[in-house]
Amino acid sequence: MEEHEKYMRQALAEAKKAFDKGEVPIGAIIVLNNQIIARAYNQVELLNDSTAHAEILAVTTAFQYLGSKYLPDATLYVTVEPCLMCSGALYWSKIGSIVFGAFDEKNGYRKYTKTTSPFHPKTHITGGILKNECAELMKLFFVHKR
Repeated sequence: MEEHEKYMRQALAEAKKAFDKGEVPIGAIIVLNNQIIARAYNQVELLNDSTAHAEILAVTTAFQYLGSKYLPDATLYVTVEPCLMCSGALYWSKIGSIVFGAFDEKNGYRKYTKTTSPFHPKTHITGGILKNECAELMKLFFVHKR
């Protein structure tokens, strides 16, 4: 659990970058062999691209770093539960583990997948790591937007 919290704090640092730039504050990192190989945060507004979620950008960076289209030994840390779109991309990446912070009742993958997981069958999922810190950043962002 301590390792998960250490890496989730790195993902939170990415989310804070998004917050500072007026993006929905979601951050992600990808870890392989105890090394961070990718960092990203939401850039939907900056890139004018509704698919520029932190998870998608992190996975793309990791693919490029490794020269591979699969990430079976890697772990994604993301501050908020992945949406269905990101879940599909993560399925195809065959990522080994996904660790997320805050649960997302409104847009998270669990809203749409009550009985089956949208992730690769070998992908291990852990949710709720530093969930309060992750959720608080999201709440603060939307309070400022309204």
